[in-house]
Amino acid sequence: MKVTTARVGAALIAGTIAIGVAIVPAAAATAISPAVTYSFKTLDNPNDPTFNQLLGINNHNKIAGYGVQGHANKGYLLTSPLGGPSYHAENFPGSAETQVAGINDNGVTVGQFFKAGRLSGFYRQNGIYHKVTFPGSSSSNELLGINNSGIAVGDYMDSLGNWHAYRLNVNTHKFSRINIRNSPNVTATGINAGGTVVGYFTNAAAQVVSFLHRANGQLVILAKSGADGGTQAFGINKGGLVVGAFTIGGSTFGFTWSQGRFHTVNDPNGIGSTIITGVNNAGDLVGSYTDRHGNTNGLLAIP
Repeated sequence: MKVTTARVGAALIAGTIAIGVAIVPAAAATAISPAVTYSFKTLDNPNDPTFNQLLGINNHNKIAGYGVQGHANKGYLLTSPLGGPSYHAENFPGSAETQVAGINDNGVTVGQFFKAGRLSGFYRQNGIYHKVTFPGSSSSNELLGINNSGIAVGDYMDSLGNWHAYRLNVNTHKFSRINIRNSPNVTATGINAGGTVVGYFTNAAAQVVSFLHRANGQLVILAKSGADGGTQAFGINKGGLVVGAFTIGGSTFGFTWSQGRFHTVNDPNGIGSTIITGVNNAGDLVGSYTDRHGNTNGLLAIP
């Protein structure tokens, strides 16, 4: 289950960061984090109320996402979501499809676009779009998150169909690889102000589990008990609150994780079909759910 529904220039410098130091299972933490009650609001673009996914939210309550118009993905930003949302189109110039996956407090956005038969990552800074391709990669690229320092995270697909995670500093245009030992597939989805990266990977048992890599080198594995379809982390805020989704059988549930404990998050209109993909420092959540009519709806959850 790969949800991205959440790579520039020959002179860019590529490095390698091997993740695998001080591995701590999530269950090792003993502190107890309380459950949170949320107020849910459905946010759908009126141009197409049948499919919307909200992927990122910043600390100014601007939301990044996309919808499907005329059977093509079209990116957008939402402003003032509580007082009546205003949708602003954001699409890479000349692209057939665009998804906006993340936004920081400076208004820099990241995502991916499809053009001329190829999926590429992008960031938009000061109104200018920049195509992103990891040096040496010849296949799909995507950017999925960015922090206020301009460090973006994403991944690219190799010739064997495996995904490899990386960081990109959009200010210096330097790349660095993010590897997890013995894993053929690693996706980085979010990064917070302290440089902690979250994402997910395929482990030695061929299971999809999540990771949290702290700036001090510690790697924490997040795997929801009983999640036979995998656990995927999609975002993290300054306080270390991680959000994502896990699958049991044919049902998908959103989650928050903090201090070693998972808490399930379901939109009341989409119990068993909820995905949480973004979180800001106030703990506001964004994501999507599938309703009883089969429509995919954007959601905002306020604690």
